Amino acid sequence: MSDKDNEKETKAERAAEYDASQIQVLEGLEAVRKRPGMYIGTTSSQGLHHLVWEIIDNGIDEALAGFASTIDVVVEADNSITVTDDGRGIPTDIQKQTGRPALETVYTILHAGGKFGGGGYKVSGGLHGVGASVVNALSTHVEVEVAHGGKRYGITFKRGKVDRPMYVIGDVPEDVHGTKVHFVPDPDIFTETTVFDDKILVTRIRELAFLNKGLRLTFTDKRADTAEKLDFFYEGGIRHYVEFLDRGKTTLLPEPVYVEGQQDGITVEVSLQYTDDYHSNLLTFANNIHTYEGGTHEAGFKAALTRVINSYAHKSGALKDNDDALTGDDVREGLTAVVSIKHPDPQFEGQTKTKLGNSDARTVTDRTFSDHFTKYLMEHPSAAKLIIDKATLASKARLAAKRAREVTRRKSGLEISSLPGKLADNSSKDPAISELFIVEGDSAGGSAKSGRSRLTQAILPIRGKILNVEKASTERILANEEIRTLFTAMGTGFGEDFDITKARYHKLIIMTDADVDGAHIRTLLLTLIYRYLRPVLDAGYVYIAQPPLYRVKQGKMMRYLDTDAELEELLGQLPPSPKPEIQRYKGLGEMDANQLWDTTMNPENRRLLRVSAEDAQDAESVFEVLMGDKVEPRRKFIEDNAVYVDSKNIDA
Repeated sequence: MSDKDNEKETKAERAAEYDASQIQVLEGLEAVRKRPGMYIGTTSSQGLHHLVWEIIDNGIDEALAGFASTIDVVVEADNSITVTDDGRGIPTDIQKQTGRPALETVYTILHAGGKFGGGGYKVSGGLHGVGASVVNALSTHVEVEVAHGGKRYGITFKRGKVDRPMYVIGDVPEDVHGTKVHFVPDPDIFTETTVFDDKILVTRIRELAFLNKGLRLTFTDKRADTAEKLDFFYEGGIRHYVEFLDRGKTTLLPEPVYVEGQQDGITVEVSLQYTDDYHSNLLTFANNIHTYEGGTHEAGFKAALTRVINSYAHKSGALKDNDDALTGDDVREGLTAVVSIKHPDPQFEGQTKTKLGNSDARTVTDRTFSDHFTKYLMEHPSAAKLIIDKATLASKARLAAKRAREVTRRKSGLEISSLPGKLADNSSKDPAISELFIVEGDSAGGSAKSGRSRLTQAILPIRGKILNVEKASTERILANEEIRTLFTAMGTGFGEDFDITKARYHKLIIMTDADVDGAHIRTLLLTLIYRYLRPVLDAGYVYIAQPPLYRVKQGKMMRYLDTDAELEELLGQLPPSPKPEIQRYKGLGEMDANQLWDTTMNPENRRLLRVSAEDAQDAESVFEVLMGDKVEPRRKFIEDNAVYVDSKNIDA
């Protein structure tokens, strides 16, 4: 018998051993509908999509166990979801603790699954076995079909309770197996929305395909006029992920570096590439979960990268004995990297439970990457030279910027004498109620200063368009007066000195004109914040003011409007006499202090948009396209997203 036949026989034996004895019950399901936020974080759009991730994760776990090769995700025409995998199929025999079929147990009892030490899975992600029952509890209707042991079974649920007990649909060949789940989210739970966003779904499904090389995931949106089936399959795994992240950028290495190793049951994969950018893009994952807050695996990778590059630089003579060592920031400038580990018992911590805490993950990641990357540099001297040159240039720029960085440092948040002169500060020293308005132009700045609440609102006027930091070195950035002024006003410091706890304002409000130039300035400011004040963005401190475009007055009636459509609708409702007065605000400077306060600054009736970067990958891509060096991607973006106006309808 060949090795291949032995492998098939072993796999078949393992599959046969997966039965109800491996499904363990920990507790019931009662609390899920009462407190859904405890299980899916939120009942907003994010929580809605979390339902899909939980069902997909069950298929991913089958793939990690070596049984599933394909997962199909479909958004049905009625906005329900169907997920199908070709894994082993959920066991259908009787589970001893409940006396009910394991299939029913998995979907009706919290913490019932094959991921609690019963031997069903060595590695798993998701909510560690609660996913199926939570999805069931938060759906109006769930229908599950399982092909398992030569038969196809079905079972249906309504709001977490069995509607039709498990039944046999028919016979299937012994080699046909898998699970099909169809669910309809409950609008009583998801009151904000039950509409799935195809972009969110595609982004995550593509990401999962990158993270699980050789696994095929497909996506079909039947709500669209043409229900195209998207196919995601990457034999190269995270190597292709790095190439995807670097699309449109100038890369330095011939191809991404790829490292893979296993130790103590922990599998480590790392892929990296260098570009001519000044910024780094490091994504880390543990059991397919995006660890936004990093953790031990990220720390292990960073430590190994810095140590190995310094060691090679000294051995090759690029660094002399008396030269300062390259820092972590130096060796990561221009770096794009994906670190993915699979851990049999991941421990997550941090504010959002997306930070890995296992100490052994640091050791294994460090050792695995260090061994392989050292070998890579030795075997590829030309690539190694490019990496060392990039890092040493970054080191020189860092030292040159050190003096400029000192300007942004403040000894304490109360030291008013060090604040920039153009800042009209507020009188309160409580950051929780303090707001900093970044205002376009001195004229608008004057109105804002006169109309503001002096207790809580500070005004920082900026002149014209600030430096595009996407194309600039740290030295140039800190030499820019407008940027230095903003850093100093915020009080958080910069780079290595950054400290979010020293933020003097918990609202940073961008207030620019409602025209093309204002939008450009707003984009430049958002680029600066995303690249150099990212913790402020992640903390939810960044907002965009919404000044009106029109003021309409007729008699005692006065209304502020945002769009041409709103203006047209209002004019159609007003009596013809007296003739309404219409003022179009071309800029904030055209408003007097009272108008600016009433429309844009008064907390009682203003409208602010909070800026978030929930999907760092998309944000990274958009900033690179809009603000980077490449012209063609920006041109395509503009062409794809431009709103065209019929010139015949424009009043000359």
